Amino acid sequence: MLSITSQYLARYRRLDTGDGAPVLLPVTGAQRRFALVRAMDPAGRPDLVPMFFAFPHGTVDPVRLAAAANRLAALHPVLRSRLTVLRGTPVLRPEEPQVPVTRLACAPGEDAATVLRRALGSWTPQGAPLRLFLVQDGPGGTEEVLAVVLDHTACDGQSLARIVEELGAAYDEGPGSGRPDAFEVAAELAAYRDAVLLQLDAEERAGAPAAMAYWGERLRAVHEQAPLPRPDSPAAGSAPSGSAAVRMPAPPAGVPFPDLLHACRAAAAVLFGAGHVVPLGYPWGGRPPGAAPVLGCFLNTVVFPTATGDAPAASATAEAWWDDLDHAATPFDAVVHAARAAGSGWTGRLDGMLTVDDARRHPPLRLGGVTGREVHIDGRAVRGPFAVSVTQGPQLHLRMVWDRAILPDDTAESAFTALADALRTPAPTPA
Repeated sequence: MLSITSQYLARYRRLDTGDGAPVLLPVTGAQRRFALVRAMDPAGRPDLVPMFFAFPHGTVDPVRLAAAANRLAALHPVLRSRLTVLRGTPVLRPEEPQVPVTRLACAPGEDAATVLRRALGSWTPQGAPLRLFLVQDGPGGTEEVLAVVLDHTACDGQSLARIVEELGAAYDEGPGSGRPDAFEVAAELAAYRDAVLLQLDAEERAGAPAAMAYWGERLRAVHEQAPLPRPDSPAAGSAPSGSAAVRMPAPPAGVPFPDLLHACRAAAAVLFGAGHVVPLGYPWGGRPPGAAPVLGCFLNTVVFPTATGDAPAASATAEAWWDDLDHAATPFDAVVHAARAAGSGWTGRLDGMLTVDDARRHPPLRLGGVTGREVHIDGRAVRGPFAVSVTQGPQLHLRMVWDRAILPDDTAESAFTALADALRTPAPTPA
C-alpha cells in the first residue's frame, strides 16, 4: 500500500504537467498539515508567525520598506505563492509579488499592541503570505512598531532569520535597486522545488511500514482531552488568549529537551486531570541533506504522548523521546493515520505545543542603520488549548499562552506554576 507521501507525490505529478500551464510547487508534510488545520477551522484561520520590532518614530520609510519586501518576494517563491487545493491536492501557486505595507492608527485609548492584535485577527488567508504593518505606539508616542508577519506555510525558524537579514539589506539598497534578474528568480525557483522534493523523498522513506507500526503502538492510547470552547468567555472586547511568563537561570548548554517535555506533563495534569494520555506536539527537523537553504517550512510536528497519571521518571521520558527521534521524520498526517489504524480515537488535534528557540540565533532587524528592538505582544489568538515557548539565552524565558474560550485563567495559571516548578526542580540523576 502506498504511503500518504507517495500518494501525494503521485497526485502532484498528475497536476504538474510541465506543458506551459501555470507553475505549481509541491508542499512539504508540514505545509500539508497547515493546509489541513486551516480547512478544519470554522473560520478558515491560517497559522501566523509574527515578529514585532520597535523603532524610533519616523524611522521607517514605508515606500522603501515595501520595495525591500517585494524584492524578497520576487526572489523567494514561497513568499509570493498562494496555498491552494486543486483536485484534492494542496500545492503552492507562485504569483507576482504583492507584499502590502499597511499603516495602522491607534484610536483614543489604544496602543500598538491592541491595533496589531486586531489586524492579525482579521488576516484573510487569500492574501500574500508575507505582510507588514506599521503603527505608532499611541498618540504622541515616541516609537512605532513594525510587524513582519508570515503565514506559517512560508516559514520556519531558519527562514525567519534569513528574512530579517535580507529585508534589512534590501531596505539599505533603497527603492531604486529594482527586482532580482530573471536568472536569479529562475535559480531560486528551481532550488525551492528541488528542496521540497528532497524533503518529500525523506518523508516517503520515513512513512515505511515499520515507522507506521511504531507510531501506531506509541499513540494507541492517545486522545485529546481539551474541552470545547466555553460559551461564557472570553468576554467581548477582551484578549482571546491569556499568558504567563517567568525568567529563570539557564544552564550554559540550555535545558535538555526531555526535561521540557517532562515539565509539560505537569502542566497537562493540572489542565486535564490525571489518568489520561494527551497529545503534545513539538516542531522538529530542518532542511534535508543536499538541499539549498531556501526559505520555506521544513519542520515536522512530532507528537509526544503525555501521560497525566503517576509521573514517570524523567529518565523514562528521555528514553522514549530518543526512540521517537528515530522516527521523527514521519509526516504528521501519516502519524495520525497510524494512530487511528491502531485503534486510537485521536482526531489529530493537539492539546498542547512546545517550541524552543535560541535567542542567540536571532539577528536584529536593521533598517537604514537603525536597529529595531524586538518586542512581544500578548493576547493574540492561539491555535489550540495551550502552548509553551522556551527561549534560551543568558536566561531561560518560559512562556505559556492559552485559549481563554477553552481554559479558564485560574486553571491555566496553576498549570503554568506546575510547569515552572518542574523546571526549577532538577531531575534526579539515574543511579
